[in-house]
Amino acid sequence: MHSIITPSSTRQLILASSSPYRRALLNRLRITFDVEAPSIDETAFPHEKPSDTALRLAESKARTVAVSRRNALVIGSDQVATLAGRKINKPEDHISALEQLRMMRGRNVHFHTAVCLYDPHNDIQRCVDVITRVRFRNLSDIELDAYLKIERPYNVAGSTKSEGLGIALLEEVDSSDPTALVGLPLIALTNMLREAGVALFNTTDPSTKGLDI
Repeated sequence: MHSIITPSSTRQLILASSSPYRRALLNRLRITFDVEAPSIDETAFPHEKPSDTALRLAESKARTVAVSRRNALVIGSDQVATLAGRKINKPEDHISALEQLRMMRGRNVHFHTAVCLYDPHNDIQRCVDVITRVRFRNLSDIELDAYLKIERPYNVAGSTKSEGLGIALLEEVDSSDPTALVGLPLIALTNMLREAGVALFNTTDPSTKGLDI
């Protein structure tokens, strides 16, 4: 993928997402950004690899929002979960979520979390896919049902909110980026933002001068 080649610390930053989880993650960086929900078809193409789906949709979200934001830098992200190579969809209801958790208990699930930073002014983007392997605990139906009634994670792939009580369903998490599982890989994104000239630290703040580091 290409790098962003037009550095700028003044261009507007847009998060192309309707996800409150991604918004909360981006807020961790303490940078100013706007949020705009993209309207795209998120259906995977026939025989498309999960990583390719995540990357394509992340880029599509960013490009869709960028149509009306030509002078901004736009962030798109998408996540695809797979069990034994098969995609796991958002459950949408309690019965489907319970079935998902039954199917995943004691097994490994892979989450492909893609992030894309798009520069519409130059029609250049950089996109990466961060893979997280999650092993689910072998919990009873009663425990799984109780969890779902408490957290109601029906709008997330894998029926688990790892940033909340859902962490108790997990036995092991293996990833190069701990925020990827929640939905936005911040380590990868900060690399992209730095390349684009977005200042993540205020190095001109007088309160930081004279520190013995």
